[in-house]
Amino acid sequence: MDQVSRRPRWTPRCKWARPRCVRPIRVFRKPSAPKPEVYCSLTQGARPVLKKQVKTSDAGSSTIAPTYGCRSFCEPIPRYEIPESPMDPRTVKQLVQDELNLDGNPALNLASFVTTWMDPEANELMAMCVNKNFIDQDEYPQTQKIHERVVSMLAHLLNAPEQGRAVGTVTIGSSEAIMLGLLAHKRSWQHRRKAAGKPADRPNIIYGLDVHSCWEKFANYFEVEARTIELGPGKYVIGPDDVAPLVDENTIAVGAVVGTTYTGQMDDVAGIDALLQKLNAERGLSIPMHVDGASGGFVMPFVHPDEAWDFRLPTVRSINVSNHKYGLVYPGLGSLIFRDASDVPEDLVYKINYLGGEMENYSLNFSRGSALVMGQYYNFLRFGREGYRQVLSNCVETAQQLARTITDSGKFEVIGDSPMLPVIALRLLDDSRYTVFHISEAIRAKGWIVPAYTLPPKADGTAVLRIVVKENFSRDMAELFAADLQNVMQKLDASPPSHATDHGKEGHGIC
Repeated sequence: MDQVSRRPRWTPRCKWARPRCVRPIRVFRKPSAPKPEVYCSLTQGARPVLKKQVKTSDAGSSTIAPTYGCRSFCEPIPRYEIPESPMDPRTVKQLVQDELNLDGNPALNLASFVTTWMDPEANELMAMCVNKNFIDQDEYPQTQKIHERVVSMLAHLLNAPEQGRAVGTVTIGSSEAIMLGLLAHKRSWQHRRKAAGKPADRPNIIYGLDVHSCWEKFANYFEVEARTIELGPGKYVIGPDDVAPLVDENTIAVGAVVGTTYTGQMDDVAGIDALLQKLNAERGLSIPMHVDGASGGFVMPFVHPDEAWDFRLPTVRSINVSNHKYGLVYPGLGSLIFRDASDVPEDLVYKINYLGGEMENYSLNFSRGSALVMGQYYNFLRFGREGYRQVLSNCVETAQQLARTITDSGKFEVIGDSPMLPVIALRLLDDSRYTVFHISEAIRAKGWIVPAYTLPPKADGTAVLRIVVKENFSRDMAELFAADLQNVMQKLDASPPSHATDHGKEGHGIC
């Protein structure tokens, strides 16, 4: 029998440990024979087939060493295997929380567009819905009704025709929304071609290289020829003159971006619409436009309401927006709106009855949480049009003020005109002694997360810093950031890096 060393009753010093009534702790074991390390099984003997895909070590260790003087840490905890025994929940929470402390501070994250703060009341409401599967419409009928309201509100916001039959759905971000929108246009094109007795095996799509990577994914995954428009020095968006030479009878759609990933600028959507109207009339075509409003789709209606880029333009047949950006909802929610139900071929919509009642489904995913949908509905009611106008106008004004403060130093210039969106892309005027990559790295020491990256091919000689201003980035925070940036620049001027680093050649982490 194993000998057990028993300790007297004691008061734990760890804040997450059990109270004084804990039972004696097993600390030392004397095994009858040596046993192999149970937590390192993947490093001993015959390995499974997927051995090369299974990570078994991290900095030389496959276990998490005992850290706290508490009963749950008497033995190592495996990093890459499920532990054999259960653990105290408070201890597990603390263990995971300790590792998460190594992440960046979301409040200082100027790299990402996604929302990092919501009202406490919204958090409470979403917590009530975290266990509801959005797809279970028969079980949660009111959730589906609220979803329909959100889609309707978005259709009105994007100026869908009053007499039309706009349809839509929420998605898991804009990537799914874009793929669903373009898939519908591809299938509609195929139906038209087959009805006319023409081949439908060589579809193409036209877009600029200012798009998000999900456009390239669509072309790759769904086997559509991508006719891309290159950018160049001083030219970071596309217009009708770029599109015209690429259009033919096999074009399933033209893509335009409102708020590009790289610079926050806007393609000439109205100009492209005019071109497509002309070509469709002259050649008997039906080429639609899909507008990617992931970054700007919520900003433009409230801050620049007179700018026509949405369903006011006749060839715009579908629009996606990212609710988790300037819809002010946490990450994981996008939306897709079609101008009319006829834009979605019926053979793409699945009718399902094995969840209870019959429901229609058009998605690339199935099960998902419903909490974020409730968060968006909360925001629509909470802010109203005036509230969104105030919040987003303030974001744009803060971005413009910050851009002026930074460029007044004489060391930077802003890419593009005065920001229409709360996004600033900055180019260093003199990068002979240090680059934007050095600045990004140096200011990270202050906690600020600011990405540095090169622009797309043909414009990749330009490297920029990008700053995204969100609701929780106040004027005070902007002033603090500008001061820290100035301090970093002064230090780099006084002591430039010993050698220039070749950054940006292996991609970047922007979103």
